[in-house]
Amino acid sequence: MKGTREAVELSRATQLLNHGPVTVITSAHAGRTNVMAASWAMPLDFNPPKVVVVVDSRTLTRQLIEASGVFGLQLPSRAFARQTLAVGTTPGADLDKFAAFGLETFAGQRIDVPMLAGCITWLECKVIPDDSQRHDLIIGEVVAAYADSRVYSKNRWHFGDDPELRTCHYVAGGTFFATGEAFEVEPALKGGEEIPAGID
Repeated sequence: MKGTREAVELSRATQLLNHGPVTVITSAHAGRTNVMAASWAMPLDFNPPKVVVVVDSRTLTRQLIEASGVFGLQLPSRAFARQTLAVGTTPGADLDKFAAFGLETFAGQRIDVPMLAGCITWLECKVIPDDSQRHDLIIGEVVAAYADSRVYSKNRWHFGDDPELRTCHYVAGGTFFATGEAFEVEPALKGGEEIPAGID
């Protein structure tokens, strides 16, 4: 059974990255497309929602992002780990990775970049020009976000019993860890802000 892609409030979009999973970046410009895996992606700001990704300046993905000013940022599940490793270890300069690895895509809602149907969350991002780009960092504003309703809805992750729908953390040499079991603790004080917003 497939889940539905449900919109995520932009004010909550960065929650999708809070637990540090591996991501997949898609890019396109002038008829050329590419896809790569990236472990260095993180939330940066809430309003408007911003993310930071590290993309080597020598890659095709970086060239396409700089030319188009947009990119897709997706979270693969354990079921998509083989494809994540493949797109993360194969250069795209001389190969159409979408075709080579049989990746199903759909059109972005707000950006002209293919989004991966095999993932479980999707963020469409617009590049925010910044001097830090010379350090391989790209800052993006999230302009659309949506998630597979089987694992994320009502602003909460709920992975459930299907291990294939859990997000992954990449270690090295083809080794991943799946996101583990959720547990809850009672807050020390009632009515406080949640941790991601920070307490001063």
